[in-house]
Parts: sequence; structure tokens; C-alpha cells
Amino acid sequence: MTTASLEPIETATVDELRALQLGRLRWSVRHAYENVPHYRRVLDAAGVHPDDIRELSDLSALPFTTKDDLRANYPFGMFAVPRETVVRVHASSGTTGRPAVVGYTRDDLDLWAAVVARSIRAAGGRPGDLLHNAYGYGLFTGGLGLHAGAERLGCTVVPVSGGMTERQVLLIRDLRPDIISATPSYTLALIEEMERQGVDPRSTSLRVGIFGAEPWTDEMRREIEERLGIDAVDIYGLSEVIGPGVAQECVETKDGPHVWEDHFYPEVVDPVTGAVLPDGEEGELVFTSLTKQAMPVIRYRTRDLTRLLPGTARPMRRMARITGRTDDMIILRGVNLFPTQIEELLLATAELAPHFQCVLTREGPLDALTVRVERREGVLARTAVSAAGRLRASIKNSVGVTVAVEVVSPGEIERSTGKVRRIVDERPRPAASG
Repeated sequence: MTTASLEPIETATVDELRALQLGRLRWSVRHAYENVPHYRRVLDAAGVHPDDIRELSDLSALPFTTKDDLRANYPFGMFAVPRETVVRVHASSGTTGRPAVVGYTRDDLDLWAAVVARSIRAAGGRPGDLLHNAYGYGLFTGGLGLHAGAERLGCTVVPVSGGMTERQVLLIRDLRPDIISATPSYTLALIEEMERQGVDPRSTSLRVGIFGAEPWTDEMRREIEERLGIDAVDIYGLSEVIGPGVAQECVETKDGPHVWEDHFYPEVVDPVTGAVLPDGEEGELVFTSLTKQAMPVIRYRTRDLTRLLPGTARPMRRMARITGRTDDMIILRGVNLFPTQIEELLLATAELAPHFQCVLTREGPLDALTVRVERREGVLARTAVSAAGRLRASIKNSVGVTVAVEVVSPGEIERSTGKVRRIVDERPRPAASG
């Protein structure tokens, strides 16, 4: 990609970027304070005012926003504009309780399309490319977010959404797309379906995969790249901030997503104390929107665990791979464990497939964890059992906790067309009181 094809902000100096951020941050905090009762209340309670933002570091004095705040103001209480001027609503993909409803003005949708178009271009997409969009459409932001950005870039979009996997393989063969966008776990399901149909996955026209919506490892990247013959890059976003397009990995470096910091200001904080951590230290990712109109967010706690790193392909800072989520962390006999740690070790075990679930049960007073995993096609059951023993030892040596490993036949673990469910909690629920 030539420098001339980038937006000016993508080649700006860090000083120019920081000056732009400060001006936009001061506007966004004031916009939220003046138009969202929740923000006026919590800022007043904290003794801070928008006029106190004189430099970027002053942001740390402001209180956090959590998903509970969004749910408490359900459905439209976090909007900073009249509901009548909101042209679209989406909602978070949570499966319990009230969803977090988010809104967009026409300018917000324009911004969203612009950052997703920037993301697709950074991933290697170009005007005229055909994009097979297997993210879910509807209240989930993935499908429509990628769709609008691809059209903005000048791509041709196949809005296939999730599901109907057999048909998706037919469309990939016949329409010959250049790019696929999906969750990495669903992409594995597509690869398996190609193989079931006798199609060599490496023979397709695909050259780039834009994957996100769930944590995935570099080992998963290598698995997809080798089996599908593409460049696999990471896109990051969440509904509460805007949707996909908050950050994007550049295909020329593939070293972590660059945050589009001209629109979304990142911090990493200690998950327990909330203290801001220096770049390079791992903690919980926090975002403040700088340009959103309908629903600005101030210091939104994402629950994603990562590090902020210096920019490489772009001047904006990069996110290291998400190592897990604070709400996905399993505490087993005092040891913190994340599904991504299991995935990394599993993908180094050739006889076992990259489909697994962490099943939590209770044995007497103690919690127990069973990693349920499939053997690969063509692998004998006794060979897979031997491999499971090696995986169990690897988990013990690497993570420091003893788990059971159960091997099941190929195809037994549920396939998801959206975000994969890695944790199955079968522990008894405490009896209701009263």
C-alpha cells in the first residue's frame, strides 16, 4: 500500500494525533455531560467537570462506564440526542438480562462506515474486491458494520450472514470472493464443510480473512492460514463503542490491531484497582469515544485483557492479542485460567481438532474443569487419547492446574455461526434465599 492511498491521519505524527485527540476529547466529555443525565450525575458526584480536561492524562480523573450502567439506563437513557434523531439502534450480544442498547445518528453511521472501510483497506482489501460477509446481521453489529464499510471502500458485498454452511461453500466456490469476514471459529466450520464436500480449501479464490468478535490466538491464525491459504487478520470492536472497526490489524505486519485513535481513545487499567497502567503492561482495555453523537461513552470498561503497544504500520497504538475477558476468567483452585490458554496448547497437539469447550463441574467442595475436545478426522481413538494425555500435561506444566481432558468424535462439539461458547458451567446453582 502506498502512502498516497492512506488517509492523512494514518501518516500523521504522534504529536499531531495527540493534539487532535485532546480537542475531540474535550468536546466529547462536554457533549456527554450536557446531554446525558447519567454522565452529569456521576461526574458531579466525582467532583469533576468537562472544563477540568486540559490534557489527555486528565481523563483518568473521570469515572468509568460499565455495561451495568448501560443496562440501568435501558433502553434510551444513555442517548445524548433526541431519540427521534437516532436513525438506527443495535444491541450487545449478551444472552442474559437486558441488552445494552446503542444508537447512531446519520453522522455516526457515516463515521462507522469510514472506520470499517479504513479497516478493510488496512487488512488488504481494495475497491472492486468481492467480500463474503458471514457475520450475523440484525441487532448484532458485525454484519451491518462490515457491510457498510465494505460498500464505502468500493467492494462488492455478499451479505450471506451466518448459518447455512453448506450453501456458503457453494457461494464461495461460484462467486469467487477475495475476502471473507467472519468469526474465526465459524471459519473453521466452513473449512470443515469444504473438506466434507471434497473441496480443497486452499483452492478457493479467497486471499484475505477479516476475523473478530471473539478472542483467538496466533496458533488459530496459523491453523486458518495454512488450511485456507489466506492472510488472516484481526478486527476489533464492540457494540458499546461503535461496533467492528475500533481497531484493525494491518496485513503488512500482522502484529496486532491498530486502534483508530482519532475516534476512540484507549487506556489500559488495572482490573482490580482501576489505576491507569503504562503502555506495555497488561490490564483491562478502556475506551472513550471522541466523535460519536448519539451515544458517547466515557471510559467504557470492555472487560478485554490486553496491552497497548507502539504503532508500527500506522502511528496509532496497537493492541496486543486479547488474552481473555475478565468475565471469562476461570478461577480453579486459586489459579486464573482463560480459554485462550487452552486453545494455544490445543493447537500445538496435532491429533486434536481446534474445537473445544471448558466444562466446569463441582466435585464435593471443589470446582473441577474438563476440557472437552474433538479428535481430528482420520485419527484413531486410542491415538487421540494419548494426545489428550499430553495436552493435560501441557496444561498442568504451562498453567499450573490439573484438568481432565475428554476426547469426543469429530463434529460432536457444537458449532456456532456467531460467537463461540467456550465455557459450559454445569456447577449447581446456589438455592434461592427467602
